[in-house]
Amino acid sequence: MAVFHINVFLLLSLLTITIVTPMNGFNPLGDFNRSSFPKGFVFGTASSAYQYEGAAFEGGKGPSIWDNFTHKYPEKIKDRSNGDVAVDSYHKYKEDIELIKDLNMDAYRFSISWSRVLPKGKLSGGVNPEGIKYYNNLINGLLAKGLQPYVTLFHWDVPQALEDEYHGLLSHRIVDDFRDYAELCFKEFGDRVKHWITINEPWTVSMNAYAFGTLAPGRCSYWLNRNCTGGDSGTEPYLAAHNQLLAHSAAANLYRIKYKSSQRGIIGITLVSHWYEPATTATADVDASKRALDFMFGWYMNPLTRGEYPKSMRTLVGKRLPKFSKEESRELKGSFDFLGLNYYSSYYAAHASHHPNVVQPAIQTDSLVNATFEHNGKPLGPMSASSWLCIYPKGLHNLLLYTKKTYEDPVIYITENGRDEFNDPTLSLEESLLDTYRIDYYYRHLYYIETAIRHGVNVKGYFAWSLLDNFEWDSGSSLRFGLVFVDFKDGQKRHPKLSAEWFKNFLVKS
Repeated sequence: MAVFHINVFLLLSLLTITIVTPMNGFNPLGDFNRSSFPKGFVFGTASSAYQYEGAAFEGGKGPSIWDNFTHKYPEKIKDRSNGDVAVDSYHKYKEDIELIKDLNMDAYRFSISWSRVLPKGKLSGGVNPEGIKYYNNLINGLLAKGLQPYVTLFHWDVPQALEDEYHGLLSHRIVDDFRDYAELCFKEFGDRVKHWITINEPWTVSMNAYAFGTLAPGRCSYWLNRNCTGGDSGTEPYLAAHNQLLAHSAAANLYRIKYKSSQRGIIGITLVSHWYEPATTATADVDASKRALDFMFGWYMNPLTRGEYPKSMRTLVGKRLPKFSKEESRELKGSFDFLGLNYYSSYYAAHASHHPNVVQPAIQTDSLVNATFEHNGKPLGPMSASSWLCIYPKGLHNLLLYTKKTYEDPVIYITENGRDEFNDPTLSLEESLLDTYRIDYYYRHLYYIETAIRHGVNVKGYFAWSLLDNFEWDSGSSLRFGLVFVDFKDGQKRHPKLSAEWFKNFLVKS
């Protein structure tokens, strides 16, 4: 009976998409499914260690900055929750593998917890065999079900030991320690892992951890946010970004020189970017939209393809922007086999003058851009639950074409894409599973990806964020991004939502 009901709701949801929101003549009830994409196109779903694993103090794991942050500053998390248990995938990974397989997915993107395999952050502090065993079990379990592991080495959880010793990402010393950690993972798992991602969303770390102070370790200028743990929003975001880029190139080049030929894998980096539509056709606003992309996407793509930061950043930030040596520039250029691209939201961009109330330089105002979700009363798109997530599927299409044209036509995997809803404890379980709006979101974004591919963009795969409702950083458990509902009040039980059933049908192999 439950299957009958969910299929009825599935049909109704597709009819709703067709009747209420037609897409330039595109018919979602037509033949748009897995077979619409090129042969070998990879479909998967994604996760990260701190948001999923739990077992924060089990199995020999050392503390990360997120363990410290959520316990020392619980008020910084919206519902005062933490990742101590999260969705307990450390103990429930076999169940999660079955869920992924049941969705007809091809792959699973997950991250390794640095401090679970190196509790002190360094090889000299000892390797944790229980951590190695856990990831071996996860990788082997995926492969046994025909699922390919896509492994991220760093998804924001710097070992607390390195934060205590030299302030983590603010020190160039992180580069060597990250390279050592990466090499340990290549040695232990590289015989089976064929797709490596060095770092996830360095922009998000640089901005939210070192400019706004909302993510661990919570640093920013005191005049901007008096709840910060110290910092300087005019210099530290740039320094954290610089060291993440150098850490990436160190690990990627090590892999390519020492492991790639024998292990036959590829390595890349995952960046996040919004799309920025000019608020008007005025030259000043068109230029502002380009600067906005430079300060988010080009901040990383320019060094990765040209060995230097964008000209707009060098001009506006000046001496506060670190410089690469000639050797660093040479090693950065082309230091990726593929680009992981995370896309969620878009903005209008308008030119902004220097603000008279700025007490001291800050990255928030350096770009001279005013980014908004509406202009002259016209919204760019509907809002999701997150205050930063404006739904504009065409923005992904535009971003893909821009990437192809601007950055040497890279191989691209969409490594995250999704939308959330508020956690509403008043809803029944049955009501919580009816996420028709998520089906609409995925369908439209997949359509624009397929369109971009037809326009020559080299997109090789798509990973939905996220498999499960999970710990959403400073929002805690107040937001739900999952294809699968997690009942946090009943032992983290998993319940597939309507969107999971939709994906399962979309991905049926003919």
